[in-house]
Amino acid sequence: MPETDRKEAVTVVGAGLVGSLLAMYLARRGYTVEVLERRPDMRREVIDAGRSINLAISTRGLHALRQVGLEAEALKHAIPMRGRMIHSAKGELTYQPYGKDDSQHINSLSRAWLNKFLMTEAEGTGRVRIRFKQRVTHADFGTGALTVHDEATGETRREEGRVLFGTDGSGSAVRQELDRVPGFHASNEQLGHGYKELTIPAGPGGAFQMEKHALHIWPRGTYMLIALPNEDGSFTCTLFLPWKGGAVSFETLDTPARLEAFFEEQFPDAKRMIPDLVDAFFSRPTGSMVTVKCAPWRVGGQALVLGDAAHAIVPFFGQGMNCGFEDCVVLDGLLDTRGRWEDVFADFERLRKTNADAIADMAVENFIEMRDSTGSPRFLLEKAVEKVLLNAFPGEFVSRYTLVSFSRVPYRLAYEVGAIAGGIVSELSEGLARAEDVNLERAGQLIRGRLVPFMKEHADGFRTQG
Repeated sequence: MPETDRKEAVTVVGAGLVGSLLAMYLARRGYTVEVLERRPDMRREVIDAGRSINLAISTRGLHALRQVGLEAEALKHAIPMRGRMIHSAKGELTYQPYGKDDSQHINSLSRAWLNKFLMTEAEGTGRVRIRFKQRVTHADFGTGALTVHDEATGETRREEGRVLFGTDGSGSAVRQELDRVPGFHASNEQLGHGYKELTIPAGPGGAFQMEKHALHIWPRGTYMLIALPNEDGSFTCTLFLPWKGGAVSFETLDTPARLEAFFEEQFPDAKRMIPDLVDAFFSRPTGSMVTVKCAPWRVGGQALVLGDAAHAIVPFFGQGMNCGFEDCVVLDGLLDTRGRWEDVFADFERLRKTNADAIADMAVENFIEMRDSTGSPRFLLEKAVEKVLLNAFPGEFVSRYTLVSFSRVPYRLAYEVGAIAGGIVSELSEGLARAEDVNLERAGQLIRGRLVPFMKEHADGFRTQG
């Protein structure tokens, strides 16, 4: 009998978003799943307050939830964001739609709500047991055994060898254990910016104080503020600043007076809507952001890391969770075609590694775009030209953003398309005053000469739609 047909018990380390969803996928296939989570049960205890950037769930993440029947319920708690609302320092507003029309949108969703929901649904399968306050301190890849410290009782135990999945985030204990495996290497690049979570409360009667269906951005060059809507009418705001140096950083905003003066100068409209600005800023932790790349992701047929444990990315393309959920979809598909865990894990890494690296690079590039470019006239013009082309050349012109957020085309192809499409848009925008005046004849020549041949060459990848 093939290994993957034997419905033995498996272990998942980490009950976050990816770990909980993966446990459901495995349970659906008949496996008994033990999930070990280092933190307390967030459904019963408040943990890590002030360090949760809202999720922007899009096509890839929704597809993964659809496979286990959870998409509809998740969307009940999500708020469509149809574009970016750019706030200038003077309070002027500029709207940039995300797609060719309102049907192409991303969705704001509470990370905490989704994690609790997925844990409960996983346990509801009857095949998943989540054990909390369990810290993995050692993995023996010779025997497959785990050493686990129970932080509730203070006891340490050794668990029998099972197939092991590491979904324990960017600081993964499982990945750290892989560091002892010959040939393993990992890079861990901290972004020079940190983040602080703030809140714009709901207005009277639970009303939204800003446009509900937008992701709000206050771009200011080396720093920015963003805000995503919540079900209760509030907005979760995230301030991104350099850690140190320069005129403005977390290091320099060290007094209430300096903080308030900074907000009054740079984000006056937001400041008026954040009544507890000083208390929230100085009482909440400052989060860090990291890009993790590593290889290999596996040890034979014994262990595999996925999600942030394998490929943590910064949050500026809204794809961290979407990418991790797509990992679950790909792994599940391979269980249909492969008989040995070793083959499943090898194919999984082959299919996902280049795509994970591509979205990691795009996320960093998008950070620079969001903070530096979104308010510039040239950027606004090029985005408007891009929208004209999306509508004028359906099926021929595509953009990087639409492929990443509104399709399941491999990230690697989306990255390469972005370079070609971006060059076309830039060329067509030269000397242009209005997007409506773009030369469509010239556009057609460029698109059919550069972009269409690339898409035909990689036609198999472009068939993977939402």
